[in-house]
Amino acid sequence: MLLDNNRRNPSGILPSEITPQALFEQRRTVLKVAGVTAAGFLLPTQLQAAQTLDFQKTAFGKEEKLTSFEDVTSYNNYYEFGTGKEDPAREAVLFKPTPWTIKIEGAVKQSKTIGIEQLMKLAPLEERIYRMRCVEGWSMVIPWVGLPLKALIDWAQPTGNAKYIEFISYNDPRHMPGARIPVLDWPYIEGLRMDEAMQPLTILAVGLYGKVLPNQNGAPVRLVVPWKYGFKGAKAISTIRFVEQMPHTSWMKASAREYGFYANVNPGVDHPRWTQSSEKRIGAGLFAGRIKTRLFNGYDEVGQLYAGMDLQKNF
Repeated sequence: MLLDNNRRNPSGILPSEITPQALFEQRRTVLKVAGVTAAGFLLPTQLQAAQTLDFQKTAFGKEEKLTSFEDVTSYNNYYEFGTGKEDPAREAVLFKPTPWTIKIEGAVKQSKTIGIEQLMKLAPLEERIYRMRCVEGWSMVIPWVGLPLKALIDWAQPTGNAKYIEFISYNDPRHMPGARIPVLDWPYIEGLRMDEAMQPLTILAVGLYGKVLPNQNGAPVRLVVPWKYGFKGAKAISTIRFVEQMPHTSWMKASAREYGFYANVNPGVDHPRWTQSSEKRIGAGLFAGRIKTRLFNGYDEVGQLYAGMDLQKNF
């Protein structure tokens, strides 16, 4: 049976909302004693500083209040490393995201591979502060560092037969304990329509808070589509395939009536097990109220991509 935190917690109250502060601090201390910081790093401070990226600041999200680095890197959904929110930070510390190459396949002029270093040179790296809305009803504001997906698409040279892009995440049960359990049909697969992929907001993130991506956040490269629910953001991408037919994504395989292909943030379309009309901002505090969710997560400029579509059916 599909594991789901909300099935075990039908009230919808998040663990982060009910954990006593004293217990939380105690758990942080235990992690540090074990050699793992709350951000999930094993690296000493000096080496961690060497992982700083060169990037340009942008105006994206400059008015937003950032979710703390600690929260962004310790409260994650990454089922390859476990279904608990704290599992990825603990279980991914030994994952090695370098060296790394991505296979480019399908409807392209020529199949090829690209290394992470080459990928990062396809366009100047930029900081994009985006809101991230999880289908589970919580949200964050994250300062991603990355490049437009369009830059990779242009480099890949897709043919006219390419209508969609399929993203396949790395899958290795030897180093990913969650992948040993059939929670999903591994490897993790996600997809976008070509016009969605070419939209300027869509990026490939290689870092956050100015540093390389932590393992638990999808190192070394992940997809970020800010107007869609977070599960669309494939992590540790190992293959990108240009295809003619809509990809059958992992969550669609798990439950098509709950997780549609488009997965646009839409407060008017509830998930079968919880409302999507509001959200809880992680790190806002135990007594902070819920935030009203906006269509397309507030990124109204993407609305034209879905002109004429019934967003109740194409969810």
